[in-house]
Amino acid sequence: MPLGTLDREPPPFFRQGPSALSKLAVCSALAFFLMVADSRFKVMQPLRVALATVLYPAQWLALRPVLAYHDVSQYFSTLSAAQNTQVEIVRKHSLQSQRANQVEQLTLENSRLRNLLGLRDRLHSPGMAAQVIYDAADPYSRKVIIDKGMADKVGLGSPVLDESGVLGQVTRVYPLVSEVTLITDRDHAIPVLNTRTGARGVAYGDVSLHADAMELRFMAANADVTAGDLLTTSGVDGVYPPGLPVARIEKVERRTDAVFARIYCVPLALVSGAAHVLVLDPTTAQMAPRPVPDAPATVSRRGVGK
Repeated sequence: MPLGTLDREPPPFFRQGPSALSKLAVCSALAFFLMVADSRFKVMQPLRVALATVLYPAQWLALRPVLAYHDVSQYFSTLSAAQNTQVEIVRKHSLQSQRANQVEQLTLENSRLRNLLGLRDRLHSPGMAAQVIYDAADPYSRKVIIDKGMADKVGLGSPVLDESGVLGQVTRVYPLVSEVTLITDRDHAIPVLNTRTGARGVAYGDVSLHADAMELRFMAANADVTAGDLLTTSGVDGVYPPGLPVARIEKVERRTDAVFARIYCVPLALVSGAAHVLVLDPTTAQMAPRPVPDAPATVSRRGVGK
């Protein structure tokens, strides 16, 4: 028989090998055994450590382009932010310089006028720094808790400010903390003065327009009030020193059928995110006490007619 006619392929037993089901069963059992052994006895931990050590250089090299791109993008974003901040600082510095040049002249004129009229100087309220630790638990009120209390000689009714203006007033004092009612609370009222017209009014907390808003109430419908007017403390309540910025008028609604206008204001202080505040002493602690009225003279009935 010629050699070319011989079947050189292996027998079917060696050609097919184990079936697919047998391979699945063996691999599943081996995987289950390795998982149980690794969970119980940590048999794969040395292998993990070895693989991590071997693959670390490759991972380090693979991360270099990503980190380089991140560093470059962060550099340019930081550079752009720094340039914008520098421009804003230069603008504010120029504005402050202009105001500082005017302050000296205005201070001199104010001193001369007060000496001429015999008026007393404005009250200078001492204060202390405090930090807002958390908001009050009542969701229907606008109150925060600061880390100063009776131990720090915080007085009831003390004004609370931030870097932009009046923030609120101390309404409860505890041994180590105090509760501050914000000016946007619906039960809070503060006497204000319109710096443009000199008209006095009372600003209340109001949440009808948006969360952090105020309303200047009981102003006549034909009152000289426009959007953009600055409201400061008037100082007539004996609590807030005069001249502190409170709010700016945002919207004025006048109706023909209403006696008073609806005047909405936006507080200047950061009532929603203040972190550090200044607690002042109430101006009543620095004012002279009110004079005691004289007792009415009593007339004896015996002396009448004699």
